[in-house]
Amino acid sequence: MDYSAKVMDHFMNPRNMGSIENSDGIGEVGNAKCGDIMKIFLKIEDGVIVDAKFRTFGCGAAVASSSMATELIRGKNIEEAWALSNRAVAEALDGLPPIKMHCSMLAEEAIHEAINDYRRKQGLEPWDE
Repeated sequence: MDYSAKVMDHFMNPRNMGSIENSDGIGEVGNAKCGDIMKIFLKIEDGVIVDAKFRTFGCGAAVASSSMATELIRGKNIEEAWALSNRAVAEALDGLPPIKMHCSMLAEEAIHEAINDYRRKQGLEPWDE
């Protein structure tokens, strides 16, 4: 399988790996078919994601997607982060093989889960997918 240099870089040198103590939002998603599990942690101040970290158990594409997704949402407000599509994650990685596109989908879903976790903790209604 051919991975782009960017996918390999984010797999070999993942950014933002780990968890955030007292995080404001946590999103955990999994894909039963491939066994990937992705957990994203957000630190949010005044509606802006000031920190994002991840823990991913899965293939190289899943780790790279988590790494790139956390890079893309740092410094963004929650509306901008919510709008981040799996396609944007894949494009930022210079593409993913078609059978690995579900990894970028997991990243999008984990961000949505984390934002909705934050919204619930704030006493707000979760947003719809």
